[in-house]
Parts: sequence; structure tokens; C-alpha cells
Amino acid sequence: MKTRYTSLVTLKKSTMQRSEETLQNANRDLKSALEALDISYKLLSDVASPQSGKVGEMLAARTLFDSQRGVIEHNKEWVSFKEVQVRQAKEQLKLDMIEYEKFHYLELEEIKKILQEKKIQEAKDLDEIALMIHAKKSKVKEDI
Repeated sequence: MKTRYTSLVTLKKSTMQRSEETLQNANRDLKSALEALDISYKLLSDVASPQSGKVGEMLAARTLFDSQRGVIEHNKEWVSFKEVQVRQAKEQLKLDMIEYEKFHYLELEEIKKILQEKKIQEAKDLDEIALMIHAKKSKVKEDI
């Protein structure tokens, strides 16, 4: 049954679905960032620290450590950024769900109102038909 809110409900539902997709994408990106951070920590632990050897080898190992720490720091920032995106997507989804539920409720209330009006009109029509039948029967009895 169409009401004046039907198009708004459809619009709000599609907006809510887009927000759900955005949240799913943000969660997927956050998971990817967390995996990249985990991998960078594992790679740091895999870098062997030379106990003896040439100074060049020690400097190369130090450069590897510094480079991997830089990667870890970058991945930490990426995780933080993605966490903020997930939080924002959740807030937007919450707002969109509230909007959808509000207009959906208004639509349902209007449908109830329309159905009640139809019910009342149908009762009036039945009463009118009953009166017409009664009047017809009374007229037939008078004629006899």
C-alpha cells in the first residue's frame, strides 16, 4: 500500500544499505591494516641481529631494523586511520538506521490510519445496505 512516506522510506532504506556497505568496507580495510601490522612485527622479529662480523654488516642490520620500525610505524598510523573510519561509518549507519526507522514507523501508522478509515467506511456502507434492504422489506409488507 502506497502512502506519502513510501518514497522516503525507500530512499532512507537505500541510504542505510549504502552505509552498511561502507561499514563493511571499512571493517575489511581495518582487518587488512591489522594483518599488515602483524606481518611487519613478524618481519622485524625475523631480522637477525649480527653478534660479530664486519661493521658494514652491523650497519646493514641496523638499517634493516630502522626500516622495519618505519614500516611498523606507518602500519600503526594506517590502523589508527582505519579505526577512525570504522567509528565514523558506525555512527553514520546508526543515524541512517534511526532515520529509516522513523519514516518506516510513520508509514506504518499512516497505513493503519488508512485501514481504519476503510474499515469505518465499509461498516457505514454495510449499515446503509442493511437500511435499504430493511426499507425495501417494509415497503413490500405494506403493499401486501
